[in-house]
Parts: sequence; C-alpha cells; structure tokens
Amino acid sequence: MDRRYLAGGVLAALGTLHGCGGSDDAGPSVPGPSDPPRLACADITAAALGIPRLELAAPETVAAASAGNPAQSVPAHCRLQGRLNVRNSDVDGKAYAIGFELRMPDAWNGRFFFQGGGGTDGAVNPALGALTGAGATTNALSMGFAVASTDGGHTSESEPIVGGSLFGLDPQARVDYGYNAVGTVTPTAKAILKRFYGRGADHSYFVGCSNGGRQAMVAASRFADQFDGIVAGNPGFNLPQAAVQHAWDNQAFAAVAPRTGGDRPIISQAFSSQDMQLVADRTVAACDALDGAADGMIDDPVACKAAFKPEDLACPGAKADTCLSAPQVDALKKVFGGPKNGKGEALYADWPYDAGVATMGWRFWKLGTSTTEVPNSLIATLGGGSLPYVFTTPPTQVRGTGTQVIDYLLGFDFDTDAPRIFATTPVYTESPMSFMTPPDPTDLGTLKARGGKMIVYHGNSDPVFSVNDTIAWYQGLRRAHADAADFARLFTIPGMNHCSGGPATDKFDMVTAIVDWVEKGVAPASIPAAARAGSDAPWPARTRPLCPYPQQARYTGSGSLEDAKNFRCVTPAS
Repeated sequence: MDRRYLAGGVLAALGTLHGCGGSDDAGPSVPGPSDPPRLACADITAAALGIPRLELAAPETVAAASAGNPAQSVPAHCRLQGRLNVRNSDVDGKAYAIGFELRMPDAWNGRFFFQGGGGTDGAVNPALGALTGAGATTNALSMGFAVASTDGGHTSESEPIVGGSLFGLDPQARVDYGYNAVGTVTPTAKAILKRFYGRGADHSYFVGCSNGGRQAMVAASRFADQFDGIVAGNPGFNLPQAAVQHAWDNQAFAAVAPRTGGDRPIISQAFSSQDMQLVADRTVAACDALDGAADGMIDDPVACKAAFKPEDLACPGAKADTCLSAPQVDALKKVFGGPKNGKGEALYADWPYDAGVATMGWRFWKLGTSTTEVPNSLIATLGGGSLPYVFTTPPTQVRGTGTQVIDYLLGFDFDTDAPRIFATTPVYTESPMSFMTPPDPTDLGTLKARGGKMIVYHGNSDPVFSVNDTIAWYQGLRRAHADAADFARLFTIPGMNHCSGGPATDKFDMVTAIVDWVEKGVAPASIPAAARAGSDAPWPARTRPLCPYPQQARYTGSGSLEDAKNFRCVTPAS
C-alpha cells in the first residue's frame, strides 16, 4: 500500500523551511535578515525553493491580455505549474501526483485566492480566480489576487463516462481528492508567494462552487488556520450521500419512463419538458404570493412545502398535457422526498419544490436529453461513475461502455450498497464520508477563534445538491454556536439552479462581500443580486437583496417589483 503523504507533513516541512508563509493570526510576515532572497519569475525552480517532493515546469512570464469574455482576461503575471508527491500506486499501478497552478500578478494586492475545483477534478484549471455568481466581468487575478488551483491529485482518463473516476481505485488518490490536495497545495503556494514577493499574503481566501464549495467547507474545518475568508457555493459537502440520491433518482425515473424495443427505460422521457413546466407553474401558483409579492419567485420555501401538493398534479383519468399520470406523481414525490432504505430511514436530504425545476439546467442534471437507453444526464454519467469508484468502499469496477453504468445505478441496493459510503477495509482505511466531508461540519471553532469568516450560498432549485441539506447544516451550526452569524452566514437563492441559472437573480458578488467582512468588519446584512438578460429569468432587469438565513426578502408594499430597494430582509414568523 502507498505511503501517505498528507498535508500535515508538508505544513511542518514548509514551516521549518520558510516560516509561516503569511495569512496567520499575526498578519503577513515581514522579511528578516535570515530570510532567503526573493526570486524573479524566471528564477523560480524547485531547487531554489527547497520544497520537498516538488516538481516545477519552467515558469512563464505572461503579458496582460484581454479576452472576448472579460472574466478570462489576465493582467501581467508570473505563471507556475507544478506537481507534488509524485508516486506510483501499489494498488492500481498508475502514476499519481498533486498537480497545481499558481499565478502571481505583477500588481499584487497582498491577497491569496484558492480557486475551488469541480466535479471529480482531474485537470488543473487555469488559476484565474473565477468569481461567484453568473455574469462576472472580471476575475480575482485581474483584481490583484495571487491565485492557485489544483487537479485534486489525479488526472482524468479517456474511458467513456467513468474516466474521471478511475482514480478511486487508489486509496491515496481518494484522500487527495477529498481534502489532501488542498491541504498540500495551500502551504506550498504560500511559500512560493513569499519567495516571489518577499513577504507573505496579508489575507487568504478560498472560493468555490459545487465540489469547489465542498472543498471550501472542508477547508473551513480542516484548514481553518490557512484561510481568513471562505466562500462555499452550492456545496456538496455530503457528496457520497448525494451520490446515493443519483441512483435513487434514476430508479424512480426508470420506473415511469417509456421503454425501448429491448425493454430498456428511456430515462430522459420519464418527464417531458412540458411536464416539468407544469410542475414549476403549479408550484409558483401555489406558493408565489406566500412571501407577499406575486413576482414569480418563491422566497418562502417552508410555507410552500405546506401549500403545494404534488398529488394535485395527478390526472383524473388518462395522461394529458395539463396533468401527470399517477405513476409520475409517485416518482416525483419519491425524487423530491430523497432516498430512503428499506426501513424508511433517510439516506440524504429532501428537496424543495421551486420555480427552477423546468429549466434546462435542472433537466441537464436530473433527466438529460438522450433518446436512447444510455442516459446522458449528469447524475447518470458523472454521478454514475463516481458512486461505484469513489464514493463506496471497496470500489466497484464498472466499465463506461454500453449500459453498464446505468445498470449499476438501476441495480443499486439502498439497504446493502448505500452503507458502503461509510465503509473501510485494510486497504481503504478512510471511508468516503470521512475523506469527502468535513470531520464535523458544525465544528468551526478554529475559524471562529482566529476571526475567520465564511459565506455559504445555495440555489433553491439546485438539482444535484439539496439546499435543504445545507440549511440543515446551518441550523446545526447555530445550535453549536449561538453566535454563528458573527462568523458564518448562509444565503439561499430562489429559483437558482446549480451555481447559476434558473429563473433567479443569480448575478452577485460574494468575493467583495467576504473581503469586506474579513478586512473591514462589515458583515453582509444582505447581498445585492440581479437577473441577467438572456438567462432563464423572465425579468432581465430585476434586482433583489439576497438575505442571510433565516431571513427572507419581503416586498415593502410599494414601488416596482423589479427594484431591490422595495424589498427588505425579514425573519418569517415561525
């Protein structure tokens, strides 16, 4: 079995070689007479840095460049690409390393930005510092942040569907993906920053959505000493449990899907686009005005749960365009109720009904568009590969050709297979729930004690990670810390799909909000948000305040429904 090269050892080694590296309780480090000299971009090598188990490609001096998409434009900067902990696996015989990229702008603002990943990672994305929300017109690098990204400790392979998950056969690669890549790259990047700029970062931030949001929550728990501010968007922090939901959904959809000549389900056709529009329209009709404004947005999902009854969608007779068949209603209730075992025990969260379930962003994840027996939804492809290889122990080797992945999902047993997300073996000594989730998501004592801040946001129409799971986390945090709102705030976003999209005001800036909270002590009482022209939102000029949970946006009773100034954040009556 592989020797484990974990973050703690790297931190200790870097602490010995380079001091604190910045972003600690004492503030940025100041060069002293014994500090090693600064390195120009062209002179940065692994030998010059003296960091153990580091390999660097030749550094690149990059000139400022504009792009058609301003979020892809770059300032003049130094670009480094490297690998840490290069090794060969004793389990699957393949080569592994933690790949990363670090970009350091010439005009540095003194801040470090760790860019979260997505999906099963497997590639080093350009470290530009993608901002949160949709429609960004810049990036963190252009704002002056030094930015790092990582591939999660593995490289995706070319096999269809499962190629991004084959690393799950290697136990160390699982751990690297779950948390160790972030824990290893962070101190390495900070040590390089100190040699390049001659001082450590004044403040350090972690920003990500989806799996990057999960990484952000893990960082808040495992690596809180490394970050001052954290933004976690649509976080799948219980990702193995959400992966169980993927099997649950596919089984529910398959039960009501039309069949091929070979009696195989065509899952995308279990619910047509018209069917899901009907669900969205009826949900809005029942719930829209519960928040005091008939504006096409459901700001009170708790009241909506009581007001909207999916049974009311059932056709009195044969299936028609204006109703759902009784089996479809049962499947809908099953999907939104969340997975359960044979005893009726919940295996993941339930889901709110919301206006965004009719969008292509929802369908792309849940149902897909394939008209064949091989589904193309992301829960059947990305989820279908990761559940057998990464999120259960021991991993199950499923080929990505033909119907093998969907057959695995349709055969998944919620009594015998689902517990494997908690299982270990002598080879796989950390369970998927152990390496993927924060050790205790509500224990943010270190972040709180050092004055760190955290913003979490989640779309109410997210089709892959339930906003109700994130709400349950925040409720637990408030029980554990009576002063939770002093260091962590949750913003739920009506209508928004996964990280963006949907009939929502999904254009917002969480990065400025977290910087102001960390550096100026200005806690976000609300965050301005806007709808975007050309998006799923039918009101392209609309603005709204995003409110910290449990507050909700309420119309003041006068003025345009399109203008945020006519709304305020209030705590609904319990």
